[in-house]
Amino acid sequence: MGYAYKIADGGAVYFITCTVTKWVDIFTRKTYCDIVIDSLNFCIEKKSLIVYGYVIMSNHVHLLVQAKNEDLSDILRDFKKFTSQTIIRTIEENKQESWKSCLPVRSGGDVMVV
Repeated sequence: MGYAYKIADGGAVYFITCTVTKWVDIFTRKTYCDIVIDSLNFCIEKKSLIVYGYVIMSNHVHLLVQAKNEDLSDILRDFKKFTSQTIIRTIEENKQESWKSCLPVRSGGDVMVV
């Protein structure tokens, strides 16, 4: 369940924490940390995100960010959606990946992309 925090000033600097569902330690593998970093770099280059600092922990990411031109809410929404979908797809494509059991599953047995 997400929290209903609101970004009141889209141009202000914010401390943001993004957590992994069920606090799974997904970022103990470099592959998934690289996805986060690549996504941040894309947002910096293409979406005018200013990143003052970030820390990738084993099951969450801390960001100190600001939006230069766009609304920070929109940038963060796109960042989280793209990053989570890319991580899930990477897990699904790796036959040896043990994190598959942690992915959310629909009633029909298909893995649900969140």
